[in-house]
Amino acid sequence: MTYDAIVLAGGAARRLDGADKPGLLVGGRRLLDRVLDACADARTTVVVGGRRQTARPVHWTREEPPGGGPLAALDAGLRHTTAPLVLVLSADLPFLDRETVHSLLQALDAPGHDARDGALLRDPGGRDQPLVAAYRAEPLRREIALLAAEHGSPAGLPLRALTTELDLTPVTAAAPLASFDCDTWDDLAAARARIREHGTVLDQWITAVKNELGIDVAVDTKTLLDLARDAAHGVARPAAPLTTFLVGYAAAHAEATGADPAQAVAEASRKAAELALRWAAEGKAAEGAGPEATGPEATGSG
Repeated sequence: MTYDAIVLAGGAARRLDGADKPGLLVGGRRLLDRVLDACADARTTVVVGGRRQTARPVHWTREEPPGGGPLAALDAGLRHTTAPLVLVLSADLPFLDRETVHSLLQALDAPGHDARDGALLRDPGGRDQPLVAAYRAEPLRREIALLAAEHGSPAGLPLRALTTELDLTPVTAAAPLASFDCDTWDDLAAARARIREHGTVLDQWITAVKNELGIDVAVDTKTLLDLARDAAHGVARPAAPLTTFLVGYAAAHAEATGADPAQAVAEASRKAAELALRWAAEGKAAEGAGPEATGPEATGSG
């Protein structure tokens, strides 16, 4: 679905002692970049806040006056969007993913929801999150204009002044941490600990690396780990990272000739794994046969 994204990256971060919250690191990556990864397929991405380095190009703007609050920031961002759907996100969501973003957008396309003004994420505690939401642009602009006409400006107004006037549908995320935000140092510490949990650390790491390198390819973690193990045990420990690098290089070369990326990785992994097993078997045979195992009979060839 065609949509624009507005990421709110301002605010005083008082509970973080005024730190640059969007620039804080979780899993080695800035919070803002993590949010930008989740909406990478937006037609236009507008970040409302002070300019800073980002992993991908965005359009920058500021609310009037600076520090005027989320409603003023949303109004400023809307002025730079043209898509019929607008995704609105805060910049402190370390676990937001593309699946959650797409579920919000798809909720507006579901049967019976064509008249709804938006869809917002409902967190595991049952609280609705208006800054993790997809809105139809036209009613959003209309209600903000009405609020500005009534109060003189949207600055200083709470978000609920807007959301109570809209017909919104809640969406429960498949990922329970999608709405987790970092408002305090304890939140930040919890996010950094969660991303390193044993059951999910590899998935989190692979996703972070892909985003950092600007690539999007399915990774068969088990196959690559098995290959690294076979190379380490059958050849030498340093062979593990070198072999997986060569598999990636071979897969990229195959992809350039039109091969499916996932299939290219799987095929290169299979060939390298079989070679590592043959190498290991040959070494064991040579060790068992003694110093005379140097001819064709020792290797099974001839």
